[in-house]
This record gives sequence, C-alpha cells and structure tokens, in this order.
Amino acid sequence: MEDGSIFMEILGVKIDNFSQEELFQKIEGFLVSDRFHQIATVNPEFILQTQKDDRFKKILNGCDLNVADGIGIKFAFLFQGKKLKCRMPGIDLMIKILEIANRKNMKIFLATKDGGLSSWQETSGVLKKIFPNVEIDGENIDVSNTKYQIPNTKYDIVFCAFGSPAQEKFLNGLKNGKIKLAMGIGGGFDYLTGKIKRAPKWMRKIGLEWLFRLILEPRYRFKRIWNAVIVFSIKVIKN
Repeated sequence: MEDGSIFMEILGVKIDNFSQEELFQKIEGFLVSDRFHQIATVNPEFILQTQKDDRFKKILNGCDLNVADGIGIKFAFLFQGKKLKCRMPGIDLMIKILEIANRKNMKIFLATKDGGLSSWQETSGVLKKIFPNVEIDGENIDVSNTKYQIPNTKYDIVFCAFGSPAQEKFLNGLKNGKIKLAMGIGGGFDYLTGKIKRAPKWMRKIGLEWLFRLILEPRYRFKRIWNAVIVFSIKVIKN
C-alpha cells in the first residue's frame, strides 16, 4: 500500500485516510443518499476491543467511514511508513455533521444510556441553541435491552452515546430503516453539556487529550490510557 492510500489496516481494523475536506465531502454525500451509512471514530481502545470481539471487528470493517480518533492511530500510521491525513475526535465530527444537518433542516435522534451523565433532553437543549433548524428527538435507553429499536423511521441521523462497542452494535441494527447516517459519540454528549471538561485546544492539537483526562480522572483513566498508549503500541510493533 502506498503513502497516498485511502485506508490502512491496524491489527485487522480498517482506518480510512482522507483529508478533512474529503471527509466532509463524503458526509455530504451520505446525507443526500437514500441508504444507511455508519460512521465510527476509531481510537486505540476500539482496536484493542476488536482483538477479543469478532463481531465488533466485523461491524467496524463494515462501516462506511472509519475516522481516526486518538494520537495512537497517527503513530501507528507513522510506524508503518504512512502519513495520516486527518485525525478527528468524535465530538468535533458530530458538530460538523450537525452544521450540515442544520442547513438541510434534518431530523436527529439522540440515543443515550439510561442513568448516564447527560440525558438526551439535556443534550438536545444545548444543541438547539447552536443548531435551531434541526428537529431533535431521543430516548434514554436501557443498554441491557438488546432488542430495543428506535420507535419510528422518520429520522435522518442518529447519534448514540452508549460507549463502545455497545453503541456500534446498536447502530448497526438500524440498517433497515430510512436513517441516512448513524454514528457513535461515546462521551461526546457529556462534553456538550459541560459535565466533563474538554482538554484545552492546544493540548488537543498536539494529541495530549489523554494526559488531560488522566489528570482529571486518574483512577478511572489510568487503565484505559495504559491500554491505549502502552499495550496498543506494543501490539502494533509486534504485528
């Protein structure tokens, strides 16, 4: 595979390699299409999870767009002699999608985890102030209910904040409706509502979000960051 290739595999998981402009063009195309598209923002934790979860790996490799999220993905590209054109956290990609949806007066569904930090109503209240032209609905869902389905098919876009891999598996089950685009957002709703603080822009720019999160939540984050930074790197090098 040459340096200009449009995707690369990391530990068996496809990562698309488009510029920011190319990403946005593809999303514009998804939103004028009449079929379902799933987007995943893939970080090292996702890839480590797929090593023990074949269904999750299959879903990711079947997504219409896998966007690199996490500095570890950039380093994995460099280790294999490739250059990653664009790294974008899920929250930033969600905002861009909502900008497009706002221009097109689209209908959005927010799927949140019952008992999570931010309810769909709280998230909707924030988004409506920024994107007044979108119609927003949602539900706080018991993630143990694996048979739950969105109650109707009138929505254009679904954002799900269950965390991986539950959100990707849930969204993958929506293929038969009229939804145009579905994306997992992890903790993105909590950033929007201000319940979790984002790293300063300069830290995000140079890939130090993980350090900021570790400082804020050392007990909760240590194991996750150890896996994403150390374990992931070792596996990439060995592979």
